[in-house]
Amino acid sequence: MSVQFKSITELRAMLDNKLISAPELTQESFQLAKKYKELNCFVTMNEELGTKNANTVDLNDKNASTLAGIPLAQKDLFCTEGLRTTCSSKILANFIPPYTATAVKKLEDAGSITIGKTNMDEFAMGSSNETSYFGNVHNPWKKGYVPGGSSGGSAAAVSAGIVPAATGTDTGGSIRQPAAHCGITGLKPTYGRISRWGMIAFASSLDQAGPLARTAEDCAILLNAMSGHDSKDTTSLSSNVPDFLEDINQPLDGLKIGIIKEFDLSDLDSEVQARFEDSKKIYENLGAHFVEVSLPNISASVPTYYSIAPAECSSNLSRFDGVRFGYRAEDIDDLNDLYIKSRSEGFGDEVKRRILIGTYALSTGYYDAYYKKAQQVRRLIKNDFDNIFQSVDILMTPTSPNTAFKFDSKGMQNPVELYLEDLFTISSNLAGLPAISIPHGQVNSLPVGLQLIGNFLREDQLLNASHIFQQNSDFHLAQPSLEGF
Repeated sequence: MSVQFKSITELRAMLDNKLISAPELTQESFQLAKKYKELNCFVTMNEELGTKNANTVDLNDKNASTLAGIPLAQKDLFCTEGLRTTCSSKILANFIPPYTATAVKKLEDAGSITIGKTNMDEFAMGSSNETSYFGNVHNPWKKGYVPGGSSGGSAAAVSAGIVPAATGTDTGGSIRQPAAHCGITGLKPTYGRISRWGMIAFASSLDQAGPLARTAEDCAILLNAMSGHDSKDTTSLSSNVPDFLEDINQPLDGLKIGIIKEFDLSDLDSEVQARFEDSKKIYENLGAHFVEVSLPNISASVPTYYSIAPAECSSNLSRFDGVRFGYRAEDIDDLNDLYIKSRSEGFGDEVKRRILIGTYALSTGYYDAYYKKAQQVRRLIKNDFDNIFQSVDILMTPTSPNTAFKFDSKGMQNPVELYLEDLFTISSNLAGLPAISIPHGQVNSLPVGLQLIGNFLREDQLLNASHIFQQNSDFHLAQPSLEGF
């Protein structure tokens, strides 16, 4: 029985009913990864250790986790002890960490099997997975089209059915946007819900780990395992972690959903608009009510983000200097030459661009004008959300203005065009709020995503609203043909 395109819940049933063993399931994932190698969604495979771990899983243990024996893929910015971690950058192309990120360790402690590390935009900087040192990831739905970024490799691996789920990170939409482009479900939790320890930083006040999976139910399973306080991460929340599956089947009668007035959807493709209206009708039939709401400062989200994120990245990436670890240039004259050549040769163009922008924003005479001002606007955006969630339960927007696009069709010559792909997703990162993208149809045979934004620590509400939507529609069941791969 093929395991391709199966959800975690379906694979759990197969394992429990002895229809397949953990080693057989793991080997099928490795075989699928090899079969669809041209997708380029993996940077490093973990076949030897993954096979060994699958052979040691005890499925007869009555206390075994739902994830026991389930193969997963890890985004290649989570450190993994003894397994190469590159951030899809030349500067870390041969880096092997001595420790494992907390988020990954929690999943492995639950019995899941890491089969490999997924390709991504270099240091998570990008919205199309075109900035990777290891080449572009293809969208499983159409060869030569982007899967979205920066978690494009993880999204492609799940969409192609190689694994039922994968980890991603979201700094400005990097879980949700690739989930939308690849026709799967992606959740960005509340900032601090999942530990960032061992996750190589891009912008520390924005980065958040989260799951990508076929269904909202599977995201809840992963979130249960990944969440919790971590004393090694000073930004980790100490709040109690609920069982995110407990209320996932609650009816949606009386749910108040806000539609943001400032997002003018008339500018979108007419078919994208139509899918959005169709989804509103599904929710109305399920008992939800829609309310127009105003977030007066949300239009400033993109410029605010692109002041804060590059500033923080310029600070975080200063450690990659060719001295302690990572790529080191040859034929150098002195220490200054080592820094310049190692960083110039080791970083790609987009990373260099953001470092330069961030360094400028933090420099003497400009800090107050850019970084400090952006943080003040960020607070206004957060205050707007606080006010809105007094009158509605969740907010609903498109995930992305467009479906997946062809390689090299935008962004490389005009980066701002690509930055605007995160128009609908950035604000929830600035406010630290949870948000999810679920598939809700197709336009020109490519998936489109629907975004739901929740209040602080209310992932349960988002997962409930997404799960019931998926119980009453079949968009999440659509599978790419993988033609040409």
